[in-house]
Amino acid sequence: MRQMGAPVNEFTFSIAINCYCLLSRVDFGLSILGTIVKSGYEPDVTTFTTLIKGYFLDHKVVEAEKLFKKLLVLKICEPNEVMILTVINGLCKAGQVFPAFELLHTLEKTRWKTNVRAYSALIDGLCKFGMVDDALQLLSRMTDKSISPNVVTCNSMIQGLCDDGRWEDVEYMLDEMTNCKISKSVVTFNILVDPYCKVGRVRDAEDVFEDMMQQNICPNIITYNALIEGYCVVGNMSKAKEIFNSIAEKGLKPSIITYSSLMDGYCKKGEMEEAMSLFLEVPRKGLKHDTITYNTMIRGLFDKGRFTDGWKLFKNMEAQQVHPSLRTYNILLDGLCKNREIAKAVSFLRTMEEGGITPNIVTYGTLINGLCKDGKVKVAIDLCNELPSRGLQPDVRIYTCILGSLCQEGCVEEAKVLLVKMEESGCPPNSCSYNVIVQSLLRRNELSKTMSFLEEMCERGFSADVTTMSFLIDELQGDRENVVLLKMIKKVVPRDIL
Repeated sequence: MRQMGAPVNEFTFSIAINCYCLLSRVDFGLSILGTIVKSGYEPDVTTFTTLIKGYFLDHKVVEAEKLFKKLLVLKICEPNEVMILTVINGLCKAGQVFPAFELLHTLEKTRWKTNVRAYSALIDGLCKFGMVDDALQLLSRMTDKSISPNVVTCNSMIQGLCDDGRWEDVEYMLDEMTNCKISKSVVTFNILVDPYCKVGRVRDAEDVFEDMMQQNICPNIITYNALIEGYCVVGNMSKAKEIFNSIAEKGLKPSIITYSSLMDGYCKKGEMEEAMSLFLEVPRKGLKHDTITYNTMIRGLFDKGRFTDGWKLFKNMEAQQVHPSLRTYNILLDGLCKNREIAKAVSFLRTMEEGGITPNIVTYGTLINGLCKDGKVKVAIDLCNELPSRGLQPDVRIYTCILGSLCQEGCVEEAKVLLVKMEESGCPPNSCSYNVIVQSLLRRNELSKTMSFLEEMCERGFSADVTTMSFLIDELQGDRENVVLLKMIKKVVPRDIL
């Protein structure tokens, strides 16, 4: 433009800076800032806000914070509400909630105004980090300063309370919205519907849905996705499919999440034909499969023992250039273990590591479980002992699996040593650990060796589960005169059952 003689002013420069910042080239934006100064123009608050936003977009949080503080200290320009929002929102999204909290607290003591959007951004950040009480205090502080919350503020607060399971506080927030005449949005209702559905409380979700309709707020695809997931969780596939079929009637289009939820429901019910029909329908509806849909189907096929079909689908996944996730590899490893292809499973783990895939505790737990079930408990123990050198610590599930195998093979003393090791490593055995030990010993008719573990269960306050109770009752029926066993059963069986 300058070479062509076209006029250039500070607005032109600001637009150019914004373009470079959006392209993650803040360095070029800073160069233009120098040109602005050399051209006799003074960069304004909009120019600096653009640069700060550029730093955040480029994940240069420290630089963004430094620039903002420099502007304040050197009084280069007066920060406005947009700049303050940009900094607080940027810090929160980068996970720097404490610096954002401290910054807002500092700004409250100055003449520079912070608006409802800045407070809302920080409240949202606090809630996302589980700091719900701090968010509530900030909300109270905000209203004390006569800054009225809006629907965005309330939605963030309600989401945080829902995530924390604080339903009474959620009801209080909803009442406050009504008292303050803050209209609920579709987002508000979706926040309420989703947690109910995730835990299978579909009746409560339906009540929220009805309330939503009565207030003339149209549900969107997110609402219907949540309801479908809820009915899938409780295994009511006919209702889930009914909602799925009604989506088109509402003028909405199912998303890939809609299909994923429904496929997952059918897979868990073992209805693979229905799931596969939906899987094949996805591309016909103009949608693209993602990692989740492939993972869902592969796991479903493996659960039905269709290992060949599962691996074929994985090959199709690669052919369609859908990148496998670590969960995909864990599912494949689990399939090999379930099919008793332990040698292939061990080889597959090495292939993962050589391919740059970093296994997690689930990966190793899956293989250790497979080794134990295949009678290779010594190999499983060796692998378990290697975990700390790989930056991982065995969890109680892994230890429990090994404990069960040791007892099943009659290695009771080794099991006792492992129990001590669990305590020393800060991973004490739980109720499941003892139930597995007892069941493994009773399968070997080792009642005498079982008694000491039952005694430990009582001392730790653990109860026998249904399977353990069944074993113990069978033992008692075979030896009705065993008074010691009868007393022990009364100790370990839950009181409500007795």
